[in-house]
Order: sequence, then C-alpha cells, then structure tokens
Amino acid sequence: MRARDLWRVALDLLLPPRCVSCQQAGTWLCQRCIDRSPRVRQPFCTRCGGPPDGPGYSACNRCRTAPPTVRRTRSVFYFEGPLRTAIHKLKYDGVTALAHPLGSLMAGYWLTHPVSGAIIVPVPLHRRRHRERGFNQAALLARELSQQVSVPLDETTLVRHRATAAQVGLDAEERRGNVRDAFQCTSDGLAGAHVVLIDDVRTSGATLEACGTALRRGGAIRVDTFTLARARW
Repeated sequence: MRARDLWRVALDLLLPPRCVSCQQAGTWLCQRCIDRSPRVRQPFCTRCGGPPDGPGYSACNRCRTAPPTVRRTRSVFYFEGPLRTAIHKLKYDGVTALAHPLGSLMAGYWLTHPVSGAIIVPVPLHRRRHRERGFNQAALLARELSQQVSVPLDETTLVRHRATAAQVGLDAEERRGNVRDAFQCTSDGLAGAHVVLIDDVRTSGATLEACGTALRRGGAIRVDTFTLARARW
C-alpha cells in the first residue's frame, strides 16, 4: 500500500468521513448521491462535448465554423446536484480527501473510453493562487487519474505565468480575454506529445482553450481535455 493510501486510511479512522451531500457515514461521496448526479450522455458534439445542432451533425455549429485549438473535450457529469456540491467542497472548503473518489469517477470513465499514447497535464494555478488555496484541485484529480489508469503525468511543463481575475461572473468574451496568453510551456518537454488536459469543471471552455494554445506553441501535436463536470449550455 502506498504511503498516501496509508495516510488516507489513518485519517478516516481518526475522522470518519461523511458524504458531503447527504451526510451518510462512511464515505465522502456516497453511491446514492453519485447516482443522483446527471451524467453527460450522447448525443453530443464530437469536438466540444456540448449539445449537437441536430440529427446528422457530429459537431456543433460553433465548432464547425471556428474549430477550437483543443481537439476534443469530454466530461463525466453535468455541474449539478450532489456532484456540484462535492466539487465546491473540494475546491473552496479544502476537503482534499474528495480528490480520491472524484478522481476514481474520472478513471472509471477513462477506462471505458481509453486514450492511447497520452500524457496527462492538469490546468495549472498561478503560484500566488496556489499559495492562497494550498493546493490545485485539477492537479489532485490528475494525480488520482494518472495513478488509477497508469498514464504518465506532467505537472511542470505547463504553467500559468500571469495571474488572472476569477472567471466567475464574467461572460464568455470576458473569460477569453481574461486568460489570453496567461499560460506557457517552460520547456519542450511536451513537444510531439498527445496531451490530455485535466480540470474540475468546463464552463465556457476559455481556460482550456488558452491552455491548449500554449501547449500547441510548446510543440504538442494534439490537445484533448477531460473534466469531471461541465456546465450545460
């Protein structure tokens, strides 16, 4: 058993977990609440993972007219219900123990939709935001996913070199401007790689697209994104 797994067991003995949504004892997120969280199911746009325009279209009109840098986006859940509560508890309340069950949900999806030859890269936080929060929720999820699906992880090449305002409350155009050129690759460590970007939630896609642009400039040959949840349009 890994050291962090032993620590998780010891912590659960000292502070028995309760479901962050319904307070059921014995787990941080119970199966009933997982089942109550709406999953993203087909049909959806083969590029952005959003709603299709109608029968016969594999990509939505937005992706057909202005193809994104990110080749493909997939998400496990919609950002609603108990899953939304769990993400908020992880991200804003610091319940980092949730990274394990939430990462496991992403791993379960990955194992039924495997991506060959990929390298997992979390969306980075600026160092100032990381100091304030104490952790990067995308990195916690990426570590769990990497371990459970045995896919290599790179947490150092892609960085957020410019601090940005929070995206919450901004419209789509403001979000794109807020994160434009905020990311860069510090080396050619991902040159020639197929990168799968990991984040907790996809909203407008602006942050993921800005990361994808930086990765392509750094030499990545393909960039996909995989998030635990996504907003409905």
